Amino acid sequence: MSNVDICKIMKNLKDYITVKQAAEILGVSPLTLRRWDKAGKLRSYRNPANNYRLYRKDELKFFLKKVAKKRSMHGS
Repeated sequence: MSNVDICKIMKNLKDYITVKQAAEILGVSPLTLRRWDKAGKLRSYRNPANNYRLYRKDELKFFLKKVAKKRSMHGS
């Protein structure tokens, strides 16, 4: 991997958050997020340097809006 590739990856990492951070935002455990990833409910990405799961900030916002919309439709 070249230095240019590494720089691109590092710039893009600002758009991602860790499993722990995503779990705190969503109010669930990191294990729940891992299960949702396996079930296809919320997609994770892998950090190219260490293979850790990462979540896109914009996808979390979309997920939260979707959940809020479902709750408002069901009156919960």
